[in-house]
Amino acid sequence: MNLAVVLVSPKTPGNVGAAARAMLNMGASDLRIVAPRCDYLDSQALAMAVHAGDLLRSARVFPTLREALGDRDLSVGTSARLRADLPAPRHPALIRPMVRQAAAPALVFGPEETGLINSDLEQCQVTVRIPTGNYASLNLSQAVLLVCYEFLQGQDEPIPVTRKTATREEMEAMYSHLHETMQLIGYTDAVRARHTLRLWRAMLDRGLLSSAESRLFRGFLRQVRWKVEDAAARGTTSARTGAAELEPTQEE
Repeated sequence: MNLAVVLVSPKTPGNVGAAARAMLNMGASDLRIVAPRCDYLDSQALAMAVHAGDLLRSARVFPTLREALGDRDLSVGTSARLRADLPAPRHPALIRPMVRQAAAPALVFGPEETGLINSDLEQCQVTVRIPTGNYASLNLSQAVLLVCYEFLQGQDEPIPVTRKTATREEMEAMYSHLHETMQLIGYTDAVRARHTLRLWRAMLDRGLLSSAESRLFRGFLRQVRWKVEDAAARGTTSARTGAAELEPTQEE
């Protein structure tokens, strides 16, 4: 399985090295690090990696999570907490079929002290939570080991034939386009925009759009912009109007 493990802003070199070792144990080899706050190749990291030193040295570093996920077609975030406006975390085993059907899945872990923040989880189509006892604090490498085990243990089973879904970069570009269009037509305002876009993200991510479908949707958005700007140029209406009456409510 082409599973990438993404560590967002790790703080401790030893944790990165131990995470690389956990990946090697489970058969994952694509390590990506976003904005590291440490030297992930120092002696402590290499010592904790043990035989995964080559995996650690081949890790790719990215300035942002969006860039790290750009070529992935499924991103799975990790969180132990419920977040407002975001889907509740699910057991990793329940996500396994979705991960195994993806061509290029990614598993995303947050900083050791805080975990992933909301803006990171927005870029993940689904979130998992590792079930624990009352004491729910796991070391980063432990979390990597457990979730990789859940996703990779059944890799010898036949993989269902499925269509290729859009990459996360294609989806993020589509969401940026959607946000611009919402503001153009007055569908939402600056105060409600984030909540509204989260609802749209949740709905469209469930659809697992293909690249062609994401382009189709963006073609519709371009036509909306052309129609609004054409009407404004002819003086029949303004480019921006008041908020739409069908604006989603908080209860939705």
